[in-house]
Amino acid sequence: MRPENQSSLSQFLLLGLPIPPGQQGVFFTLFLGMYLTTVLGNLLIILLIRLDSRLHTPMYFFLSHLAFSDISLSSVTVPKMLMNMQTQQQSISYVGCISQMYFFILFAGLDNFILAVMAYDRYVAICHPLHYTTIMREGLCVLLVAGSWILSCLHDLLHTLLLVQLAPEAELLSFCADNTIIHYFCDLAALLKLSCSDTFLNELVIFTVGGMILFLCIGVILGSYIRIGAIILRVPSIKRFSKAFSTCGSHLSVVSLYYGTSTGVYFSSSSWGSKDIIASVMYTVVTPMLNPFIYSLRNRDIKQALEMCVNRVKFFKQQILNPLIAVRSIGR
Repeated sequence: MRPENQSSLSQFLLLGLPIPPGQQGVFFTLFLGMYLTTVLGNLLIILLIRLDSRLHTPMYFFLSHLAFSDISLSSVTVPKMLMNMQTQQQSISYVGCISQMYFFILFAGLDNFILAVMAYDRYVAICHPLHYTTIMREGLCVLLVAGSWILSCLHDLLHTLLLVQLAPEAELLSFCADNTIIHYFCDLAALLKLSCSDTFLNELVIFTVGGMILFLCIGVILGSYIRIGAIILRVPSIKRFSKAFSTCGSHLSVVSLYYGTSTGVYFSSSSWGSKDIIASVMYTVVTPMLNPFIYSLRNRDIKQALEMCVNRVKFFKQQILNPLIAVRSIGR
C-alpha cells in the first residue's frame, strides 16, 4: 500500500511521445500517413478477399480477420495520439482511458491468437495436403476464429475487472502522486503504477495469464513450423522447398516482424519507459502498416486479385463513366 498524496481524479494526462516541440508537425504528418496506410491497406486486403472467389479459402479467411484486428489495434491508440499532438490537449477521461485499455488488450490478444491459428492452417496445408479440405472445413475455421475472439475477450475482461476493483468505493482510481501517464495511450502497466491500492494480484495475473497465452501462441507457431521443416527435410527438393516457402513465406514474415520487433526492443532498450513506448509504436503502428505490403508483395493470389480488381475499375470507367461524361459534354 502507498498512502502518500492520495487523491481522486476524474481524468488522466497522456504524456505522449518524447518529441521535441519544434518537430510536432513533422511527426504528426508521419504518423497520420502511417495510420492511413494501415487502414487503407488492410481494408484493401479485406475487400479483395471478399470480392475474389479464389480467395475464399481458410488461409485468406484468417487473413481477413487479422487485417480487421490490425485496423482496430491501430485505431484504438493512433487517432487519440494524433489529436493530442495537433491540439496539445493531453487529457483523457477515466471512462475513455479504461475503454482504450480494454480494446487495446482485446485486439493485441486477438492478433496473437489469429497468428497461431494461421500457423496451424499452414501446418495442415503442407503436412496433410490430401486431407486439408477435410480438416480445415468451414465449421472448424469459424470455431477457431470464434475461439480466438472469446479467449481474447475473457483475457481482456479479467484485466479490466481487476483494474476497476482497485477503487471499489468509487468510479475513479485513487492516485498517490499525479494522474500523468508516461505513455501515448492508456497502457495497463502504466495505470497500475499510478494506483495507491495493492496491485500484486494484477501484476500476478499479467505475468501468469499473459505468459500462458504467449507461451500457447508461440508454442503453436513454433510447433507448426518445426513439423513443416521436418517434413521438408525428410525428402529435400528445391521444388518442395519453393512450394513451402510460397505457402508460408508471408505468414512467417509477419510473425517474425510481430514478435521480432518487440523482442529486439526489449533487449536493446535500457530504459523501461522508452522501451515500452518504442515497443508499443512498433506493434500498434509499424507492424499493422507493413502486414498488407508483406501479403500483397509476396503472395501471388493477392497480386492476381488486385490486378483483377484494377481491371474491373478500368472496364467500368471505360464502358460506363466515359460515355456518360461524353453525353453530358454534348448536352452542354
